Amino acid sequence: MIKSRMGRWTTIGLAGTAAAAALVLAGCSGGPAGAGAGGDAAEDLDPLKVALVTHAAPGDTFWDTIRSGAEDAAERNNLELLYSSDPDGARQAQLVEQAVDQGVDGIVVTLAKADAMSGAVSAAIDSGIPVFSINAGEEQYKDLGVLAHFGQNEFIAGQAAGEQFNEGGQSNVICVIQEQGHVGLESRCEGLADTFEGESEVLYVQGTDMTNVASTITSKLQTDSSIDGVLTLGAPFAVTAADSIADAGSDAVLATTDLNSEVFSAIQDGSMVFGIDQQPYMQGFSSTEAVRLYHDGGYVLGGGQAVLTGPTVVNAENLDSVAAQFEGGDDESVEDEG
Repeated sequence: MIKSRMGRWTTIGLAGTAAAAALVLAGCSGGPAGAGAGGDAAEDLDPLKVALVTHAAPGDTFWDTIRSGAEDAAERNNLELLYSSDPDGARQAQLVEQAVDQGVDGIVVTLAKADAMSGAVSAAIDSGIPVFSINAGEEQYKDLGVLAHFGQNEFIAGQAAGEQFNEGGQSNVICVIQEQGHVGLESRCEGLADTFEGESEVLYVQGTDMTNVASTITSKLQTDSSIDGVLTLGAPFAVTAADSIADAGSDAVLATTDLNSEVFSAIQDGSMVFGIDQQPYMQGFSSTEAVRLYHDGGYVLGGGQAVLTGPTVVNAENLDSVAAQFEGGDDESVEDEG
C-alpha cells in the first residue's frame, strides 16, 4: 500500500478493483461467460439465487450502497438477490439459516459478530453452499471456511485517520464506536491510536438511538474542552456529531469513516475535514458477482488473501475524483491514483 501525493491511500496487488479482476478472469481463455464480463446476455445464463445477509442497523444508509452494488451485479449476472439484515449476531445467524433452507446457490455475509455467526456459516458450507464475506470479518473468514473476503482493512483505515489528524495538528481525538463488540469498529480505533501522535480515546454510543449518540458526544465535549478532534465510524453518526459539536460550543474538527452524500457535502463546504472511504459499492458488487464466478468456473478472487476495497482518504484535495458517487452520477468506484 502506498500513499499518493493527494493524501489518498492507494492499494496495490490484491487490493485493486475486485470487479476489474473479475473481468480479467472472464476474459481469459476458458473463463466464464458472465454478462458482467462481456459474455452472454444475463438472460442466457443459468439463473442462480444469492442471499446477502448483513448486520445493518435500520436507517444506516451505508448499507444502501452495498445493496445497490449487489443488485447491479445480480442484474448483470442473472442472479436473484435475497437481501436481509439484523444487527444482532444471533438473529443474523438465523437469517443465514433461513437462506440455507431456501436452497440458495451462494451466500454473502458480514462477520461483525463472527462468534455468533460461526455455526450458521459452517452449516451453510456443510450444505455445499459457497459462502463469501464482506465488510467485517477479515481476521475471521479463513477460520470459518469462507471462500473470500471483500472489504477494507479496518486497522489500516484507522491508521489513515490518525495520519490525517497528525497533518491537521490535532492533539486529543475521540473515536466514536456506535456498536460495542463490533470487531471492525474496534480495529479502526486501534489503528487510529497506533499512528496518531496525540491522545485518543474510545467513546461508546448506542448507534440505534441517535438521541443517545448526540447527547453522549455533546456531554463528552462539554466535559473535556481539550478534545480537538472527533472521528465517527459511519456517515449518519458524523451528521449527528456535527450537531453535537455545535451544541457543545466545541472547536473540535470532525471526520468520519464511510461516506454518503451528506458527508461529501460537508467535506466540500469545509465543515468536515476528511472521510475514510471503504468503497461499499465495490464490496456489494464484487462479492455478489463472485458467486457467479465460482459457480461457472470455480474461480475465487484474492488467492487466499482478503480482496481490499479500501481505505481511501477523501478530503478537499481529491474531492472531485469521487463526485460522481455522491452528486447523482453513476455508482462508479474511485480510481486509484499512483
